Amino acid sequence: MIEKAIPFSQGDEKVIERVIDEMAVGINHMILPQGTGLPLHNANAPVYMVVARGQITLVLDGQEAHTYDAGNLVMIPYQTRMNVQNTGDAVTELFVIKAPGPRSMA
Repeated sequence: MIEKAIPFSQGDEKVIERVIDEMAVGINHMILPQGTGLPLHNANAPVYMVVARGQITLVLDGQEAHTYDAGNLVMIPYQTRMNVQNTGDAVTELFVIKAPGPRSMA
């Protein structure tokens, strides 16, 4: 078998998990219940955020807040200051793809 299946969590409880951590790419999976989010931080690699369920509100480098619904892919440059929150009425699920992976950016 050439492929490798990599499981990730399902459900509605808060989850932040690293699914892939390689030099070429890092992929995180997140489930954020209503009213939760991530601590303020800087992007440690170029980020491609896939909103799979719900909606996410981003404040990037102090700009005005922007909200993205499921079905959007948001590109965020390396070292951007990020505030990521679920301000919607439902659970949000995201896949965060970092390419190249953060280990190659050090």
